[in-house]
Amino acid sequence: MKNVIVRSLSGLLYVALIVAAILLWPRWPIAMLALMTLFTALGIEEVHNICRSTMGERQPLLLTLLDVMGGVALLATIYLACANRGVHHTMPLWSWTLLPAYVVARMVTQLYLPRLNAVTSFARSFMSIIYVAFPFSLLPVIASLGNTRLVLALFIFIWLNDTGAFVVGSLLGKHRLWERISPKKSWEGVVGGLLFVLLGAWLIVRVFGDYFPGPTVLWWWMALGAVVVVGATLGDLFESLLKRTAGVKDSGNIIPGHGGILDRVDSLLLVSPLVLLFMILTIIAR
Repeated sequence: MKNVIVRSLSGLLYVALIVAAILLWPRWPIAMLALMTLFTALGIEEVHNICRSTMGERQPLLLTLLDVMGGVALLATIYLACANRGVHHTMPLWSWTLLPAYVVARMVTQLYLPRLNAVTSFARSFMSIIYVAFPFSLLPVIASLGNTRLVLALFIFIWLNDTGAFVVGSLLGKHRLWERISPKKSWEGVVGGLLFVLLGAWLIVRVFGDYFPGPTVLWWWMALGAVVVVGATLGDLFESLLKRTAGVKDSGNIIPGHGGILDRVDSLLLVSPLVLLFMILTIIAR
């Protein structure tokens, strides 16, 4: 019972932080940037730990800090580009130095670590940035193409998918989705998650249309919801594959009762690039 209470409270705090940051985004953009920076830093550190379990080689703290800085540099560069798009269509000149500075520092640092396998070390660094920082950096792009409430809708869809998959999968799940990677996931759970998300899309258009400005066509929101379900399911499976390969149960223990930050955002890490592709294709098709 105590574990259930702890899990519920930590889950509510996690949701509250995300919702508050998104709602404050238009007037106080630093809140969303700070939250994404925190998630990026924690996620990169957890990827390093997973890789250490797999490779058996500990990454020096300096390289972990550099990779966190590189991930934040990528996030900040794209965030600033999107934030300034509607103001003067230019970015502060100094912001273009962030990523090049990281690449130079990362390569030079590697030269002074002869005992560390350069190939696996670089693979770990760039995997952590592409896997964690890049998807987070796409959220400002999605918001600039639509609006910040659209980003909130994506999170709501992810949470609805998780809830529907758990409820329906627990009650009716018999046909395993990908037993080799995640023995508990079922096709029935996927269908349940999809139904919950489609209901959420219908409510957004028919009931909360004024709160979620943007396309008012039901098929668009339904299609967006389906894209989220596909991305969330595959993103969760991919993180499960990483953990199974490394022989760990959770990516970390930063969130009581839930594991690490990657265990909470794994769906988003594939949802954001798929949603951006969907938005670009639907804009082009207009």
